[in-house]
Amino acid sequence: MHSSFLSTVPFDLYELSIFHLAARHGSFTRAAQVAGLTQSAITRQIQGIETALGIKLLERTTRKVTLTPAGEFLFQESKRLLGDVENSLKRLSEEFAGARKEIRVGVSRTIGLAYLPGFFHANMARLSEVACRVASQSSTEIFAALEANELDVGVLCPPPRLPKTVTVTHQFQDAFTAIVPRLLATQIEALSQPKAKRGWLGKQNWLLLDELSNSGRQLRCWMKDEGWNIEPAMELDNFDLIINLVGLGMGVSFVPIRALALYNQRQLVKRVALPRRFSRDLVVVVRKRKQVPEHVFKFIENVLF
Repeated sequence: MHSSFLSTVPFDLYELSIFHLAARHGSFTRAAQVAGLTQSAITRQIQGIETALGIKLLERTTRKVTLTPAGEFLFQESKRLLGDVENSLKRLSEEFAGARKEIRVGVSRTIGLAYLPGFFHANMARLSEVACRVASQSSTEIFAALEANELDVGVLCPPPRLPKTVTVTHQFQDAFTAIVPRLLATQIEALSQPKAKRGWLGKQNWLLLDELSNSGRQLRCWMKDEGWNIEPAMELDNFDLIINLVGLGMGVSFVPIRALALYNQRQLVKRVALPRRFSRDLVVVVRKRKQVPEHVFKFIENVLF
């Protein structure tokens, strides 16, 4: 049966991919390098799409390329389409052409290195034929990549409301503790009362997780509720860096207890027991779909906390 759509469609998937390259890199030059084309070829492809649509998608200056409102709409609406096509071709190659199967995992930057063996160790032993591609991203980036079918699994601290397109496969509580530099441990150990310890801590330089992250926001809310009126001396985006800087004597912090497992605490930092402590949730999420590929399902089953 003849379809009038095929004769009137303004561009194909290849041209749409070129548009995405230009939008992501903000540069025709960089998009051309990634695509293996000349800059003039990229320009012609984009101009062809815009002419066919009768809509301007990109604003071009001598320095950069930015999306117009229409371009932003097309970019966001077509991300999942391109991701689905790429994922289908990937699975086709894995299932029928003998390509090595791969799991694409996004791990939040607020999750320390000490957690990773629980996510990957059993899988490396039991699914040695399956490769892992791991990206360290923000939770927002992980959700967007899952939606666009650019990731199979995400590991993160969830926001209050999860996107409707994902589902949780694992969840656990992650308890925090206060830490101080080992060199200052004798000062706080000399204080027997929790109130005195808290007063001492309040006078120190604080290194805290960036409040833009889900973990950072939850920690700040808890600190406010507990009466910790702290203005951080430094904000950072991961706990491994915070622990090392505390160990170097640059301040004190609240960090996940589990994140300390990689560090020799006797030489680096000292834990401080307080009457109440903060705890966050960590989850493993996947995109909702009718059927999860078998190797992805097995990977999820092997995740240990």
